[in-house]
Amino acid sequence: MNIRIGSDNAERKVLHDVAEFGWHCLNIMEEGEYPPFSFSIGFYKTWQFPELIIVGLKREVAHGVLNIVATALAEGKRPDLAATNYDLLEGYACCFVEASKSHYREYVGTARWYYEGDSFPLYQVVWPSKQGHFPWHADASETFVRWQPVLGEGASTSNKSLERTREG
Repeated sequence: MNIRIGSDNAERKVLHDVAEFGWHCLNIMEEGEYPPFSFSIGFYKTWQFPELIIVGLKREVAHGVLNIVATALAEGKRPDLAATNYDLLEGYACCFVEASKSHYREYVGTARWYYEGDSFPLYQVVWPSKQGHFPWHADASETFVRWQPVLGEGASTSNKSLERTREG
C-alpha cells in the first residue's frame, strides 16, 4: 500500500480532507482579467465520479455547488452528467461539459498532483448568465463568455439549444 505524505500544508490539507470527507475543494482567486475557479479533488477516488470544476463564480457559491454534488454522492445519488441539472444553482439550469485534458495543467494542477498525472475525468459545471444564456449561445455577452471559458469541446447539440431563465 502506497501512503502519500504531502510536502507542505496545502498538500497535507488535500490529503486530510479527502481521507476525512471524501473530497477537497480548491478555490483559485480572481486575478486581473482572469476569473476565479474552484474544483473538486477526491470525487473520483472516493465515489468513482468525475472531478468537477466551476469557472467564474465566487468561491462561496462554487464551493456550495460542489458540496451539493458531494452530499448527493455520499448518499449514493449520482448526478447525470448528460442531463440538465436544476439542483445546483437556485433558479438556474446548469449542465456539464467534459473538460479537455489540454486544460488540466492550467486549471487543476493540484488534482494532477493528487492523482499523479491526468488519469482522472474532469467535467465543468457550466452555468447560465442572468439572461439564461450559456457561454456558447449567440446572445451571450462577450464579457460573460470571457468570464466563463468552456474547457471542453463545447456542449452537445441538446445543450446548445438549452436556455433557461430565472424561475419564479
